[in-house]
Amino acid sequence: MFYNLLYPFHTDLSWLNVFRYITFRSIGGAVTAFLIVVIIGPRFIAWLQRKQIGQVIRDDGPETHFSKKGVPTMGGVLILFAMTASTLLWTDLRSSLVWLLIGISLFFGAIGSADDIKKIRKGNSRGLSAREKLILQVLGATVVGVFLLVTKSHDGILSFPFFKTFHPDLGWWYLPFAVLVIVGASNAVNLTDGLDGLATGPIVITASTYLIFSYVAGNAVVASYLQIPFVPGAGEVTVFCGAIVGACLGFLWFNCYPAEIFMGDVGSLSLGGTLGVVSVITKQEFLLVIVGGIFVMEAVSVILQVGYFKMSGGKRIFLMAPFHHHFEKKGWLETKVVVRFWIVSIILGLMALATLKLR
Repeated sequence: MFYNLLYPFHTDLSWLNVFRYITFRSIGGAVTAFLIVVIIGPRFIAWLQRKQIGQVIRDDGPETHFSKKGVPTMGGVLILFAMTASTLLWTDLRSSLVWLLIGISLFFGAIGSADDIKKIRKGNSRGLSAREKLILQVLGATVVGVFLLVTKSHDGILSFPFFKTFHPDLGWWYLPFAVLVIVGASNAVNLTDGLDGLATGPIVITASTYLIFSYVAGNAVVASYLQIPFVPGAGEVTVFCGAIVGACLGFLWFNCYPAEIFMGDVGSLSLGGTLGVVSVITKQEFLLVIVGGIFVMEAVSVILQVGYFKMSGGKRIFLMAPFHHHFEKKGWLETKVVVRFWIVSIILGLMALATLKLR
């Protein structure tokens, strides 16, 4: 909005020229989203407490989590509000990619909201069925995939980190691939969101990494030099990623141990799915496996645990899945698990950035 309203007057007021720079607007978006969450956060938490919108704890979860019962949840609503408001203020509203990202984040947020509300009303950890969530997620992801494939700026060509010349063209088979990436990312982040600040930290790191990649992908000269796909309009995705970073940092202010609020499925499903869409838009889908390695590890731990449990007749690989609960069962303090997972996520983020030159 600022760009559309103020930049046209830059010929008369030269200082307004600053709004043309994506870097400036990305920082503005991040700071704005952060301030929105930090300022509104205390009142929002108090409102959730009055409405008794509290966390429901799994009966079979770690004993140390029972004290978290009743802590305000659905904080993802605040994250989404800050992200959306900041994005509308700082991006070029003529960008179809911006509207696509806003739309999918709100759609996945609605799925998460329905799941959270059902859990709260029932008073247990069973919300929407896995089938119901999956159908809705696939529907939203399919819309994104079709939208991108019918636009002239996107195609079914894949880009792989570390490989210069290997670019297979999937054609319309790219659609189920994109759906897999988006839905997989959404559920992987959802599985990671189990400890105070555990998911929020890696989300910040992943969004920060894609902020850089979307900026590069949106600049034809830089993209050509670094040999990554050029995506017209991806520059505005940079501002959107900045809003994610700012909103999640603001949320971490209240979500760090001991958490005053949880993001709930409304936050984790939405943020995961949105990061998946960003990876698809920037043509850096496989990079998500690297920078989002924590999310991948958590999802794989659940798949392995469930699969082995069924095949072995009740035996387990981990003491408990997702993976972070395994370390809790081994005696690690919650804060130690979280910080160490953050450290791993930072290393993975640096490795992902290194692929800009290692091609």
